[in-house]
Amino acid sequence: VSTQSTWGYLQLKMEGGPALVIILGVVVLIFALGFHRIEEGHVGVYFRGGALLPETTEPGYNWMFPFITSHDNVQVTVQTDKVTNIPCGTSGGVLIFFDKVEVVNRLKKKMVWDTIRNYTTAYDKTWIFDKIHHEINQFCSGHTLEEVYITKFDTLDENLVQALQNDCNKWAPGIEIISIRVTKPRIPQHIAENYERMEKEKTNHKIALEAQKVAETSAQTRRKEATIYAQMEADVSNIKMRKEINETKSLTEKENLVNLMLIQKEEAMATATKIKLEAEAAANKFRLTKEYLELEAMRSLTKNTKFFFGPSIPKYMSENISPILTEQQENKKQHETTSFY
Repeated sequence: VSTQSTWGYLQLKMEGGPALVIILGVVVLIFALGFHRIEEGHVGVYFRGGALLPETTEPGYNWMFPFITSHDNVQVTVQTDKVTNIPCGTSGGVLIFFDKVEVVNRLKKKMVWDTIRNYTTAYDKTWIFDKIHHEINQFCSGHTLEEVYITKFDTLDENLVQALQNDCNKWAPGIEIISIRVTKPRIPQHIAENYERMEKEKTNHKIALEAQKVAETSAQTRRKEATIYAQMEADVSNIKMRKEINETKSLTEKENLVNLMLIQKEEAMATATKIKLEAEAAANKFRLTKEYLELEAMRSLTKNTKFFFGPSIPKYMSENISPILTEQQENKKQHETTSFY
């Protein structure tokens, strides 16, 4: 009985081996198919039976139940969506085309699940691609061709950023609009030629204005140079004139000093002469005696080249010389009396 039981067990085991292998193979296959990779800068979201599952996964290898669960990579880094060939009509009825509008945007990581639940993984089609078409057509319909193409074109990107971000803040707060770049629209060829001609005329006008400004600047520079040169000459003339005045003053002062020295010299000489004469007068006071005067008279007579002969000579001498001697003696006495008092 024991032998039969053992044989039956072995037989049963051999019959169930292929099934076990199949089961193990299916398990391994399911396990292998469930592995998937989430790229860096993305978040993994999962759907089962078309329903969004509540969990999200980080970048790297993750596992899900295959066949009934699917996943999608949702980018959460900065990305650029390019909207191309956008037709719009201006307020004047001219149809133009914007070849490309680039929208730089980002989906906030913490808002991924809510955004995907409300707008699916194609959320950017609703809030970027379709919204760009709508806003550009709104802008064109409210402005003329010249405003869209020239005067207000530089404000279009700012208006688009503000319009998209306002709507996203209200309906899809997970979307962040960073910037928008708009290419110049394509307009009909004949209108483009007119604008090119107008632009050329404006350019020539600007060139003429710039040339006029340069000429005015050059003339103003020349006037300033002439003014500076004239002022320099006036300053030099003033310096020369002050120099001549100072030289004249110096020469006058020098002449005055020389004249003063001469006057002082003359005064000194006059004083010396006066002192000398006074000294001589004082000396003569003692020298004019009667005997000296008679001696001097005799000397004067001896020097006379004329000689007189005859008996009247003594009478002549007594009549002419005696009175002179008498007068000199009286003067001497009067002088002595005056000196005494």
